Amino acid sequence: MKILETKVMRGPNVWSNYRKKLIYVKLDIGEFENFPTDKIDGFYERLKKLLPSLYYHECSEGCEGGFFERVKRGTWIGHVIEHIALELQLLAGSQVGFGRTRSAEEPGVYNIVFSYEIEQMGLYAIEAAMRIAVALTSSEQYDLEADIKELSYLKGRYGLGPSTGSIVAEAGLRNIPYKRLNDSSLVVLGYGKKQRKIRAAICDSTSGMGIEMASDKAETKKLLSASYIPVPEGQLVYDEKELKDALEDIHFPLVVKPLDSNHGNGVTTHITTEGQALEAFAIAKKFSKEVIVEEFIEGYDYRFLVIDFKMVAVAKRTPAMVTGDGKSTISQLIEETNLEPERGDGHEKTMTKIVVDEITEHILTRKKMTLDTVLPLGEILFLKDTANLSSGGTARDVTDLVHPYNKFMVERIAKILNLNICGVDIVAKDINIPITRSIGGVVEVNACPGLRMHLSPAKGYGRNVAEPIVDMMFPNKDDGRIPVVAITGTNGKTTTTRLVAHMAKQAGFKVGYTTTEGIHIQDQVVHEGDCTGPLSAQAVLWDPTIDFAVIECARGGILRSGLGFDTCDISIVTNITDDHLGLKGVNTLEDLAKVKSVVARSTTENGYAILNADDDLVYEMRHDVDGKIALFSMDANNPRIQRHCDNDGLAAYVDNGYLVVCKGKWKTRIERIVNIPLSLNGRAECMVKNIMPATLAAIIRDFDIHDIRQALKTFIPSAEQTPGRMNIFKFSNFEVMVDYAHNPDGFMQLKKFMDNTQASVKVGIVSGTGDRRDEDIRTIGRLCAQIFDELIIKHDHDLRGRTREEITSLISQGAYSVKEIPIQVISNEEEAIHHALEHARENAFITVCADKVFETIATVKQAQIKDEEKHKQNSLVYLNHKH
Repeated sequence: MKILETKVMRGPNVWSNYRKKLIYVKLDIGEFENFPTDKIDGFYERLKKLLPSLYYHECSEGCEGGFFERVKRGTWIGHVIEHIALELQLLAGSQVGFGRTRSAEEPGVYNIVFSYEIEQMGLYAIEAAMRIAVALTSSEQYDLEADIKELSYLKGRYGLGPSTGSIVAEAGLRNIPYKRLNDSSLVVLGYGKKQRKIRAAICDSTSGMGIEMASDKAETKKLLSASYIPVPEGQLVYDEKELKDALEDIHFPLVVKPLDSNHGNGVTTHITTEGQALEAFAIAKKFSKEVIVEEFIEGYDYRFLVIDFKMVAVAKRTPAMVTGDGKSTISQLIEETNLEPERGDGHEKTMTKIVVDEITEHILTRKKMTLDTVLPLGEILFLKDTANLSSGGTARDVTDLVHPYNKFMVERIAKILNLNICGVDIVAKDINIPITRSIGGVVEVNACPGLRMHLSPAKGYGRNVAEPIVDMMFPNKDDGRIPVVAITGTNGKTTTTRLVAHMAKQAGFKVGYTTTEGIHIQDQVVHEGDCTGPLSAQAVLWDPTIDFAVIECARGGILRSGLGFDTCDISIVTNITDDHLGLKGVNTLEDLAKVKSVVARSTTENGYAILNADDDLVYEMRHDVDGKIALFSMDANNPRIQRHCDNDGLAAYVDNGYLVVCKGKWKTRIERIVNIPLSLNGRAECMVKNIMPATLAAIIRDFDIHDIRQALKTFIPSAEQTPGRMNIFKFSNFEVMVDYAHNPDGFMQLKKFMDNTQASVKVGIVSGTGDRRDEDIRTIGRLCAQIFDELIIKHDHDLRGRTREEITSLISQGAYSVKEIPIQVISNEEEAIHHALEHARENAFITVCADKVFETIATVKQAQIKDEEKHKQNSLVYLNHKH
């Protein structure tokens, strides 16, 4: 049994548009294909014993125990592995539930998909599930706890902490997109110019100066004291001499703490002797060069949480503690406390396990105890000097008990330090009366307060403190999104993408877009290459300088890991034609349509899917779309268009030489086709098919009609504006066109254009893509024989698994099946171009079907410059001769 392929889906995908986090595994179960679970002795019983919680998996039976029934009746091992992978994640505290197992085309091979919450956990779970399944086929013992422990570690290592996680979850409820920027807590919320960044409970609008002031406890105390906020008296000391001097001015009991640590690290309280103070100083110096010595305030520990300068929650904190039973040692009591289900390592649960550290040992020494001391019945022993949850403390919500003056005071403190999110630590005897110097004081202000104690206190009501943080970052219920137009199809994607981006720019937007040529941010190429996958889409969507995104979505990226976004406002599907068939499980046009439909299905409920009404497979996608539909067609009398408009639908079509947009019974003539440069004077039907959906997208976005017309007239087909898309270069006696046609439909569109092109001879420099089917390459050959008078076969840089001879033979077979056509073979594209130019006849039209578009354009441009220079020289010679 072995895994043949693993893919991590991070967005809408062919398996599901709604379950974006899926792991796909192609699994060969080998000999187990002949042994369903009912044929493996004892398998059912061993599975129930090892993983009894699988009882809650309903499976296709639709009831608890359903999966076990399937196993008992007989199912295949791949199906079992899917359920085990899910259950392992559930046992480690990850909330997952979706899975599917289906037979692949090959015997004994299965496609398995299952959900994950944390990618690393999902990948580990599938490997562990395979080990478990193999162990269950025999009497082999298996250490399940080791897997659960590892998965729990991965959850803690790669999962979001409670503060960040709560903010992200709240943003999700508001439909605000997010992206994690590292393996820690740095997260960006929202797209483009609307984005905001957070790291735990710090957001990008939090004052840097405020954070710096709060991290300096001594400076904070001075600022607050100067504003008549009650704070304990204290001094900043650097060495033991200064400590002893300070002890003469500050009365016992004392607190000694590092100047700039957090989570209560290095803090010692209730110090009553010089010896204890020296020991506490040594501990604090491990965390900071400078140490604060201050008076100890009697009272309870309270954390006031202030967000957007308003108090939103208050927790009463209790240090980590145990209560004696008269028979157990302190060590045993700690172990027993740590077994409480609410306690976990780090921040994985509502409370943290208690760890015996130097502070704990110092407290025990002070009380003349050890870990082996038996604590008397009912006696409470505090094991830490501070009440931080991260050190095992507990919290109780007391928000409703706060006196209005105290609320006013902490909101004022936030303003004094200019912190829009902060935690104010106050020690006081009570908080339902105004806090004065006699009953309490502010001991610390935290610029990055933990939210866990407020979200899930041990006692009292949990407070949704993430909500005011999201409200502050995204006021007025804004969802942090910018317009997103996603474009897919077999041909025409890049040109349509560029035209939509051009229209958006004309309408005043700062546009980012992706194409097969690169990532474009405000007309600047920030990265070159084929950028039609999800990572490129994310690079645009999370660029802070743009407010409009246009995303080209190719088949490969969708299959590899899904879309790079969750939803789009407008989707465009240009067409579905023969290309890439026989690759990655896509064998038919219907398979290809399913892949491309992921883009259409990602359209929001209030958005539009723009579909080609002349293409049956694209038109059928309307049934899968939650949003509204707009159609386009080359035929004004297309019945689909007519029905759609009769039902008050939106459509674009060509009528009497005009580009027309129809909304119900209302029609608007946008422009004559021949006046739109991209149409190449109306000769390029394929370009008209790109113009229509782009115009519909502009109409849907409410662009001004004059801006739309201006954009159509200023979008000039050229090597700069539409590289590799019917770029025509005029030489002195002939013309050269560079085009990216590389599949049968591309050559069919090329044929329609060339049928309307007059030339003394039509020469094609062509190749075949090596990873396409034999029949596809032969079809290209047949079409070439119908388009051109002469052929030059060249070969791409990447032959994709074929030899030059194979490609040449297949193209030639196709061409010769139509007619006897002169064929030359010049493998190097640059050499082929130079040969064609050198032997070009007058009024010839040479078409180069480019592999690397920009290199081809550069070669042709260089030749064009030489031709112009030669023509000038000839003209000068002629004039001189005449003179």
